[in-house]
Amino acid sequence: MKTHSIVGLVLSVVACCVTWSCARQVTGESAKRKTLRIARTEDFTVNGKGDASAWEKTAWEPLHLRRSDGHPYETRVKMLYSRTGLYVLMDAEDRHITATMNEDFLDLWNEDVFEFFLWPDERYPVYFEYEISPLGFELPILIPNFEGQFLGWRPWHYEGERKTQKATSITGGPKRSGAKITGWKAEVFVPYGLLDPLQNVPPQSGTRWRANFYRVVYDNGKSTSWDWTRVGPSFHEFEKFGVLIFE
Repeated sequence: MKTHSIVGLVLSVVACCVTWSCARQVTGESAKRKTLRIARTEDFTVNGKGDASAWEKTAWEPLHLRRSDGHPYETRVKMLYSRTGLYVLMDAEDRHITATMNEDFLDLWNEDVFEFFLWPDERYPVYFEYEISPLGFELPILIPNFEGQFLGWRPWHYEGERKTQKATSITGGPKRSGAKITGWKAEVFVPYGLLDPLQNVPPQSGTRWRANFYRVVYDNGKSTSWDWTRVGPSFHEFEKFGVLIFE
């Protein structure tokens, strides 16, 4: 490709970002959004149980059923941040483990899953999506989203200080596909190194990000989903995300 063609492509993408950002500021800033304040902590090791004393610093935040005829399971989350990364804890009622996938980076959203989306910089329509199954398999991807056209990109050199720490635990039954249970937890640490392509990272006291949390269950052949801030048919309606404020 000729040099002038590359320059033209880059300028077109930048122009698209600027146009989108200006339009968003005009149409969306006045809307009142759900807000979650994130406490600071020293680093700790996740084990999937959420029993680290650091979690006592913050209260549970409920997720809400997206349709009234869904499974009436309670779902709640907590979040903390440290010098090196973000901690997320999910606690959920359940009755069955509907999860058969035994690898990372698969289409986990087609089975039982917990998800969170992080949008650190509202100037650009690019955000981080994370999914984890009851069996502990994950899907961390970056999403460029231009007017609903999006595709997930997997991290490169996903190791060392760029790799998440994650674990799950099951209550009321064994951790295996099809098991009868009473609930499960997911605990995840996302290092800032993994979020390097995004702007406004790492957060400081007073930093503002946009975000949302979701859960999907497929018990008895029936799909039920939850969200923190209400979105429409797609979890990727990022302009409707809530607000994180780092303390």
